[in-house]
Amino acid sequence: MNTMSKEWRFKAITNIWTGNAERQNQQLILPGLLGSIRWWFEVVVRGLGGYACDPTAKSRCPVENKNNQNEKCHCVVCELFGCTGWARKFRFEVVDESGQPIQNAISANTIFILRFTPLRMICDEEWALLDLTLRIISEYTALGGKTVFKPSDEKGREMMIHHRDYGLITLEGNPELFTIGKDNLQKYIKRPNWCKSSHDADDFNWASLSHFWVVKGRYLARQSDYHSTFNRLLGRPEEKGRSSWGKSWLAGSQRESKKVFSFKTRGYERTYGFVLKNSDFSEIENTLREVWNIQGNQEFRFLTGESILETLVNHQGG
Repeated sequence: MNTMSKEWRFKAITNIWTGNAERQNQQLILPGLLGSIRWWFEVVVRGLGGYACDPTAKSRCPVENKNNQNEKCHCVVCELFGCTGWARKFRFEVVDESGQPIQNAISANTIFILRFTPLRMICDEEWALLDLTLRIISEYTALGGKTVFKPSDEKGREMMIHHRDYGLITLEGNPELFTIGKDNLQKYIKRPNWCKSSHDADDFNWASLSHFWVVKGRYLARQSDYHSTFNRLLGRPEEKGRSSWGKSWLAGSQRESKKVFSFKTRGYERTYGFVLKNSDFSEIENTLREVWNIQGNQEFRFLTGESILETLVNHQGG
């Protein structure tokens, strides 16, 4: 078995939030960072047509093997990241440029390296999926347990101060990997030995690259006490103080994540999110055009996860 570590080198554009139980962000919490990577890995697997369990659900891996009641099986994500009764296949470290472990929270302009050291055999397809996941995070989304911070007053109401971005990173260097095409990745994640979808997982199917969209170079925010492009897209009243009214699927709820995220950091502006079904892409795109007052295709490129997947798989390892 090849036990050589593989490293991805990044630069933090903003602070990265991992946070502890007290909701403080003073130290780097490795499980928080790895949890974020795993979540996006699940999004990639589902986008390629595979099944990824929700590790927080009752139906999470492992599950009974229908072909052998004495065995349990798990999904392709748990194969790499681990689950009950099946240890993670790698040691995860975050180090600085000199190879020393980073202890404190990662701040803006910091160079950091994600190091993955095999503890058991990791196949080429798993490395390729991990590389694809980290590229998507770097180029289109964000890393960490919290991606924005919105100040609020003592009653929990959103203040006028613009939100603060977290988790924006850029890829500075990655390991040389075998190039594996989309078809071969799909064959791997659809092997018959992996766990299959359960009814409980249907509610989480939206967290897939096939339901993902992004616009780079533009962001959503509150412009005044009465106008908010973010709330307008979510289908909530724009007036300040009424943000919690008129809940929608995009806005989420107290126990559910919102499905739209936006970043305003200069030079790295981006807005991304998910749709419930593929037919909703055109509605989201049209609403964004109205919100940003865009005419035609000028300075507006609405990308779907499918198009991103085709681009990144074709350039994987480059």
